[in-house]
Amino acid sequence: MRALIQRVSEASVTVEGAVVGEIGPGLLILICAMQGDTEAQADKLAAKIAKLRIFRDDEWRMNRSVLDTGGAALVISQFTLAADTQRGNRPGFSTAATPAEGERLYEYFAGRVAAQGIATATGRFGADMKVALLNDGPVTIWMDSED
Repeated sequence: MRALIQRVSEASVTVEGAVVGEIGPGLLILICAMQGDTEAQADKLAAKIAKLRIFRDDEWRMNRSVLDTGGAALVISQFTLAADTQRGNRPGFSTAATPAEGERLYEYFAGRVAAQGIATATGRFGADMKVALLNDGPVTIWMDSED
């Protein structure tokens, strides 16, 4: 699985003009299931993200996790993280999981984030979503379950 994590002051996702998920301070997690990904990889990635120390401590060092701060997570499916841009000018997405498997793993991953004790909101898989965020820092981290 691939994830792009942003530390945010707030974030929301809108589908067809209605807000379907929103959070205050915490993490915006854009997630993509790749071909061959497993629930075990989703478990490991969710646990790692929950403990990722990217929030400031009292000395302004990135030394606290979303769990430490009591922050929330907004988890958004984003198959375009699978983009292959090595050839030509049009990205290919053949390494992304099938839509059915991608949705299953996305929902499983969001559930695993919530199981870590993090208030979790989600977008809507496969929908045309409008994501709004206020990146805090900015802090943006790329993670791959194979790392």
